Amino acid sequence: MSEDTGDSNRKMLVKLIVIAVMMFGFGYALIPVYKHICEVLGINVLTQRDGSVDVGKNTQVDTSRSITIELDSNVQGTLRFRPTQSSITVHPGEMATVVYEVVNSLPRTVHAQAIPSYAPHSVTPHFKKMECFCFKQQTLQANEARQMPVVFYIDPAVPKEVKTVTLSYTFFEIAGLEKTASN
Repeated sequence: MSEDTGDSNRKMLVKLIVIAVMMFGFGYALIPVYKHICEVLGINVLTQRDGSVDVGKNTQVDTSRSITIELDSNVQGTLRFRPTQSSITVHPGEMATVVYEVVNSLPRTVHAQAIPSYAPHSVTPHFKKMECFCFKQQTLQANEARQMPVVFYIDPAVPKEVKTVTLSYTFFEIAGLEKTASN
């Protein structure tokens, strides 16, 4: 290979490296340039500078009506299970939290599951749980007491005639889990 070819290849390599670095720099610089352009034009602005947005207010809440949520519990087996309050009043769209308490008074570990139900049945698709102990099986140690929250909201599309909803949980011991786990 001649010296001219080697010099030519080195020059080409340097040019390619410079172009690659410039392309990377251009791509990196586009992020703040894009944010600035969007801010100036008022497009895709995530924060308001004038403080006109009320962060604590949910605009999806229907404050023109209220729904009473009656809390109920049933238990199959030897556990004690109950809501810590009998009812709560919410506006459709408003996030709410209720707490259920379970007590395992047995001298052994218990595996259990809660199954929810709603009345009237028509409210079922409108009852939206964000957090619930019913999403997974619960393991309660011997003589353990636990408070378990349910975080939910009622979809504002719930029929207007719904004034009262009953949220009921049946909490039951899962038999045979010990044998399944050891196999």
